[in-house]
Amino acid sequence: MADVTLTGGCTCGQVRYQMQSAPLFTHCCHCSWCQRESGSAFALNALIERDRLEVSGDLEAQSLPSASGAGQELHRCRQCKVTVFSHYGGAGPRMAFLRVGTLDTPGTCPPDVHIYTSTKLPWVLLDPKIPAFEGYYQPKLQWPAAAQERFRALKAAAAGG
Repeated sequence: MADVTLTGGCTCGQVRYQMQSAPLFTHCCHCSWCQRESGSAFALNALIERDRLEVSGDLEAQSLPSASGAGQELHRCRQCKVTVFSHYGGAGPRMAFLRVGTLDTPGTCPPDVHIYTSTKLPWVLLDPKIPAFEGYYQPKLQWPAAAQERFRALKAAAAGG
């Protein structure tokens, strides 16, 4: 995926974005909160540093609760209301959870992991080659070394160092 430029946007085209690098990691979350909020069987989010996500267009932010209690902030097109990305309370505003379905070519960003499969809908079949966890997982054991290094740099920047 390193050679692919990932671009996308909302339904009406008022918001467009380009990822300046490949995502750190891509989650396919099967928790009941993601099912309800997406109106689908799961949510597919590519994690990327916010400063590596170049966005044009008018976004509005909306705060919502989350299962963790830390909340999330959705960033939607002001016109068509499609959510492009979120910030989750635990990761903060420096990390974007980009909705893979908003990519121009979502097939180029498959999940790296399936999480919260304890509430996965029974008719969803998972690829046995992709790690799956009943709850969350340990990023240090799943993320590639380059993604872990980028995340350490993100945390250092958030801490002011």
